[in-house]
This record gives sequence, structure tokens and C-alpha cells, in this order.
Amino acid sequence: MSVKKTMLSPQKLNRRTFLKASAVASSAAALAACGSKGALQEFLQSDFRSLSKDEIAEIVRRLEVQYSEQYGKQFTVSVKEPIPETFYGYALDISRCIGCRKCVYACVEENNQTREPQMHWIQVLEMEKEKGINFLHADLYYDHEEVPHEGHFYLPVQCQQCKNPPCVKSCPVNATWTTEDGIVVVDYNWCIGCRCCMAACPYGARHYNWGKVVLDPEDANPDTHYLGNRPRYKGAVEKCTFCIQRIREGRYPACVEVCPVGARKFGNLLDPESEIRYILENKRVLILKEELNTQPKFYYFYGT
Repeated sequence: MSVKKTMLSPQKLNRRTFLKASAVASSAAALAACGSKGALQEFLQSDFRSLSKDEIAEIVRRLEVQYSEQYGKQFTVSVKEPIPETFYGYALDISRCIGCRKCVYACVEENNQTREPQMHWIQVLEMEKEKGINFLHADLYYDHEEVPHEGHFYLPVQCQQCKNPPCVKSCPVNATWTTEDGIVVVDYNWCIGCRCCMAACPYGARHYNWGKVVLDPEDANPDTHYLGNRPRYKGAVEKCTFCIQRIREGRYPACVEVCPVGARKFGNLLDPESEIRYILENKRVLILKEELNTQPKFYYFYGT
């Protein structure tokens, strides 16, 4: 049997052709043979951005039923679109952060992150004051009876929501993109788990889900967004979305609300009266790895 070879231009390469050209496509037949109608529908789902309102409504209905049955509580899956004339930015006061990690665990709880193995979208690095911001000497696993530890400061790192995100460019199936309000999102139904985005991200902000998100029903947060904190699949890559399920309802991200020292600031970069704009215009501000031209919208500053 002969096989005809075809060349695909980068412009025409999409998820469907990528899967067709790889062994991954064979899993569709396996899903059909197993009688998993829902899984097969998700596998063959079109690009989320091209779906009609009726198609999106059907997907949301199916997911809400699935999650509600799985966790024994009523789940909602929002598909709320960006708030008009809004472009989000985040700022963190290095001089105030005490390394308590409350933000880390608030994020885990809000965003239905897996506990086995435990996943953290926010990672707090402890650094020596004498050495400044130096990733070679950063300690992610510090364990002191009290914080802040003398002679040290803390640098939380999470998705930087870049304006020029290398992770988006590296995805071979267009499963990740930047929304109009500046949030880099992932469609878990389209992610094939190749981890190209993880290799491309210079901030280590993307995380591979080695284990299916298994939560005790009492731990599950049922208020979710399709592009945010809904339960993920084993093999998907996930990341911080600034709590898209909250900010599109006019609320702050969970990490901002929980910070006991007010080190975290969040707001609309297009609003000249916003706190985030005041910080950018009046404080000593820096971004991580500026030389890479990723243009993060996550800013670090010294408030004192």
C-alpha cells in the first residue's frame, strides 16, 4: 500500500490537520470503540473561537452535567466574554511580600488545582537581600517557623500574561491564545499535552497535569469558567488566568483578596484613574527577563 505525502504550510496547519498527521488521531477510534460519546465529541470539537452560540451552549450544558454528577454539587461553567474597554495588568510590591504563601493556597482552592500530585500555579521564591533578584540562588522550598526570614525577601512568580507570549507562538494546534482583555488562556479540550508551550515559557508558568483533577466534593469550587478553573483533563497543560471566572464578574483574583499585607495589586491598564496605572507611573517598576521582549503585564515594584 502506498502512502501519498502532502506538505502543509504553517498557515494551514491547525489542530485537525496536526492530529490527522500524527498517531494521536487513532485515539478517536479508540474513544468511539469504548462508547464514550462525550469524550469523542470533545475530541472532535471545533476551535472554540469558531463555535456558534448554540454549539457553545450545548458544550456548556454537557460539562455542567458531567461535573455536577462527578462532584455531587451543582456546577456552573461560564463563557462570559471580556468586559469592554478593559485590559488587565497586575503589580506586586516586593517590599511588602512576606512569603507566607497564602496566595498559593488561595489559588489552589479557587482554581480547582489537583492535590495529588499537588500543583501550584503560583510559586514563591525566597532570595537573599545581599544578592538581589538572582534565580540561581532562589529557594522555592524554604521552610521556616516564621516568615519573613531575616536577610531574605520574596518573589512570587506566576503567568506573566505577556503581550508577546512565546507559549502562544509555540503551540502547534492553536489551543492557547490571548483574549481581548489581555489574558492568555488555554482550551483544555484542544490541548494535546505536547508541552511545547512549557518549553517556550521563560517563567516556568505552565504546568502539565500528570494526574486527573481529583477533588473531594467539599473542596471543589463549582463556580467555573470554560477557559479558566473548570476541572482539567489528565495530560492537559494549565496556568494562571488571573482568575478569569472572577475578573469577568468585576471581582479581584483570589490571590489579591487573600494577601494579608496588600502586596498584590490588580486593575485595568486602560483606566488612567486605576491603582495599577498609578503604580506604573509613580513607583520603581521592573519586569522579569525584560531582554526577552515577552512584554509581561505582570509588574514588580518597590512601594517603600
